[in-house]
Amino acid sequence: MIRVRGAHLHNLRGIDVDLPRDRLVVVTGVSGSGKTSLAFGTIYAESQRRFLESVAPYARRLINQVESPRVDSITGLPPAVALQQRRSGTSARSSVGTVTTLSNTLRMLFSRAGDYPPQASRLDSDSFSPNTIAGACPTCHGLGHVHHPTEARMVPDPSLSIREKAIASWPGAWLGKNYRDILDTLGHDIDRPWRDLPAGEREWILFTDEEPVVTVDPVREAGRVQRPYEGRYLSAARQVLRTLSESKSAPARRRALQFVETVACPACRGRRLRPEPLAVTVAGLPIDHWWGMPLSSVRALVQQVRGEAVEGDVVAALAPELTALLDVLLELGLGYLSLDRHTPTLSSGELQRLRLATQLRSGLFGVVYVLDEPSAGLHPADREPLLTVLNRLVCEGNSIIAVEHSVDVMRRADWIVDVGPGAGERGGRLLHSGPVGTIAAAAQSLTAAHVLGIAPRPPAHDPRPARGELKLHGIQRHNVHGTDVAFPLGVLTVVTGVSGSGKSTVLEVLADVLGAHLAQGPRTQPEPEEADEAEELSGIPAGLPRTSGAEQVRRAVVVDQRPIGRTPRSNLATYTGLFDGVRRLFAGTGEARARGYGVGRFSFNVKGGRCETCQGEGFVSVGLLFLPGTYRVCPTCHGARYNPETLQVRWHGRSIAEVLDLSVTEAAVVFAQVPAVARSLRTLVDVGLGYLTLGQPATELSGGEAQRIKLATELQRSRRKGTVYLLDEPTSGLHPADVEVLMRQLQDLVDGGSTVVVVEHDMAVVAQADHVVDLGPGAGDEGGTVVVCGSPAQVARCAASRTAPYLAARLG
Repeated sequence: MIRVRGAHLHNLRGIDVDLPRDRLVVVTGVSGSGKTSLAFGTIYAESQRRFLESVAPYARRLINQVESPRVDSITGLPPAVALQQRRSGTSARSSVGTVTTLSNTLRMLFSRAGDYPPQASRLDSDSFSPNTIAGACPTCHGLGHVHHPTEARMVPDPSLSIREKAIASWPGAWLGKNYRDILDTLGHDIDRPWRDLPAGEREWILFTDEEPVVTVDPVREAGRVQRPYEGRYLSAARQVLRTLSESKSAPARRRALQFVETVACPACRGRRLRPEPLAVTVAGLPIDHWWGMPLSSVRALVQQVRGEAVEGDVVAALAPELTALLDVLLELGLGYLSLDRHTPTLSSGELQRLRLATQLRSGLFGVVYVLDEPSAGLHPADREPLLTVLNRLVCEGNSIIAVEHSVDVMRRADWIVDVGPGAGERGGRLLHSGPVGTIAAAAQSLTAAHVLGIAPRPPAHDPRPARGELKLHGIQRHNVHGTDVAFPLGVLTVVTGVSGSGKSTVLEVLADVLGAHLAQGPRTQPEPEEADEAEELSGIPAGLPRTSGAEQVRRAVVVDQRPIGRTPRSNLATYTGLFDGVRRLFAGTGEARARGYGVGRFSFNVKGGRCETCQGEGFVSVGLLFLPGTYRVCPTCHGARYNPETLQVRWHGRSIAEVLDLSVTEAAVVFAQVPAVARSLRTLVDVGLGYLTLGQPATELSGGEAQRIKLATELQRSRRKGTVYLLDEPTSGLHPADVEVLMRQLQDLVDGGSTVVVVEHDMAVVAQADHVVDLGPGAGDEGGTVVVCGSPAQVARCAASRTAPYLAARLG
C-alpha cells in the first residue's frame, strides 16, 4: 500500500489514506474538492521531491519542479510518472510524430533503408527532419508556408487617408502616429484618401526595404511638450513580418496574421524539406507522404515494408518498433491522426493519450502513473480500448492513480477514493477509500449515487421549437469535406460523434463564420431574385463555407476552458468586474474622501495603494544560486497586497484585503444590499463557485472553473437574445454533480433567448438537448459526415449511429 498521512495541501484537511499498489485506483470528487491536490500535489510531488534529492543541485534548476507537498509522511511510494493534460508548449514544430518519437524512427528508416536516386549520397537522419538546418527547406525554414503581406489586407478601407489610419496593420498608440509623422515629414500627403495616392507612392509606403531616418517635429495637443526627435521609418509590410518573426506575444502575432496571405512555400511547395531528402523513398513514397497519412495507413505500410524485409537488415530491426507503438496508438483510438498533425491543434485528451502510448512502450516496471482524466474527450465507444491499455500497464507490474469523473471508468476501477463532500472549504475530507462496490457506505458522497446508478435524472422535456436556422453549406476543413450542417436557433444543440469524427472542426468553422459575419456589421437582406448570389448572401470571405441565416445572429461567444488570466494579478473579482463596484464602495467611505483617495487607490495593480515591496502581488520571489527559485509571503504587507494607509480604510468593518479573502458565498451575504456587486456574486453561486475566494489568482483555477466563471459573466447580461454560445466539451473536468449545475445554466441561457451549441461526449448532456447532430460514422477519413440529426429520441433510434446505443441507454 501507498500510505499517506496528514495531507494538508490547499484545502486537504489532514487526510490519511491507504492506496493499493499494482491496481487501477480512481480518485474522484466534485470540482474543487481536493482530489488533484491529493493525487498530483501530494503523491506525485513527494515522489518527484525524493527523486530530485539524488540529483545535483545545479541540475535541479533545469527541471520543472512542482510545489513541495504539505504532508506529514508517505510510505510505500514507488517512483511516479505524471501524465497531465497541460500543454508544455504551443510550438508549431511539435507534432504527433515528435511527441510519440515515431518521427525519429521513421527518419532512421529513410536514412538507412531508403531508395536513393542513382549517384546520390546517403543522408543522415537529421536530413529528413524539417526542424534541423540539414533538412529544412531554406526558404520557409521547414514550416511549409510563407507569409505575404498584401495591400488589400493592410489597407482594408482605401477611402481613408493615412491620418485617418488607413494602414490598419500599423501598431496603435505612439508607434503608429510616429510612422504617420515621418511620412508627413518626408513629404507624403497623409490627408489624401489612400486610393488617390499614386501607385508607386503606395508601393513604397507599404513595401520599401529602405529605412530613412528623419527629424520629426510632431504636432501635439496644447499644453504638451513640443520636442523634435529622430524617427526611423519601417514599411508596413516589414513591420508585420518583424512581428511574426520576433514577437513572443500571441495576441500580437494573431493580429499580424490578419494582414498577410499565408501560402504554400514556392520552393518546397509545402513539403518542408530540401530536394535531396524528398528524392529518397520507402515503399515508393517520400517521407512527407508518410507524414500526411493517418496512423492506421502508416501501420499498413510498415507491415508491407516489414514483409519485404530481409532478416538482419535495418528494416527488420526498425519495423517491429514502429509497429508496436502504432498498435498502441490505434488501440487508444488515435488511428485517425497523422504524423504531421501539430500538437497545438490536438485536444488535451488526445495529447495525454499520445503520451500514455509512449509510456506503455517504455517497459517500465514498478512505477506509479498519475493520470489526469484519461477518458477526457473520449466517446463512450472509445473508452473500452483505453481501459484495456490501463489494465495492461497494471498487469505489467505498475500502479495507476487516475483523477477521473467518468462513471464508466469509476465502475471499472479496482479501488475508488472519494474526496469531498463539497468544494473549497466544504471539501478536503476523505469520504471513501476502498473497492468500488463498498462506496454505498459513504453517506456524504455525491459520487456514490452516480456510480451505483441511482442518481435522480432530470425530468424528460419536449424539445423546444426553433426560431430559425443557421446553415453552413459545404464545410471543407481537416476531415470534413463538403458537409452541410444546420443549427436551429433558440435551442440547445449538441454535436456528438466518436473521437476524431470532426465535431470540434465543425464548431471551429461555425465560430470563424460567425466571427467574420459579425465583423462586417449588419447587411441588407437580399431580394428573392438575388438569392442565387450565394457568396453575396453569405457575407463570408473566401475560405469559409457559404452560410444562410447568419443575419439572425447579433453576437457570438466562445466559452472555453482557457485560463481567464495568465498572471496572479488576474483573479475572480477582476475578471467578472465586481471588483470595480467593491473599489467604488471603499472610495465612497468617509475616511477615503477625507484622505482624498479615489477608486484607483484600491487597485493592487497600480502605484498609490499597493504594497511596493511586492508590487501588489502579496509574495516576493527569492532567487537561490544553485537551487530553483522560490516564493515567500511579502515581509512588508504579509500577503495583503496593499500598503498600511490603504488598509486603514474600512467598509462595514472590513479592509479591502479582507474583502478579497472572502469566499463568494460569504461575499454574497456581505454585499447583499449592493446591487452592482450582489448580482455578480449570486450568479457565481448559481454556477457552483461559491467556494472560491474573490482574490483567488486566475493561475490557480482549473479549466472547468475558468469556464464557469465565463458563463457566470455571460449570465449577468440582461439582454442575451440573438446570442450564440459555443462550447467545446464543457463537461471536461467536471464531476457528474457539477454537470447538473452546468446544464441548468446552459438551459437558462436558452430560456433567455440565446442559442447554445455544444460539442459533447457525456450522454447526460446529449439527453437534455433539443437538437443533436451526430457526426461520423468513424474517425479521420471515415468521419466528417452527418450520420443523423434530430431530437435525442430520434438519434437514439438510428442504427447507423455509434452514439445511438449509449444515448438510448441514457434515455431509458
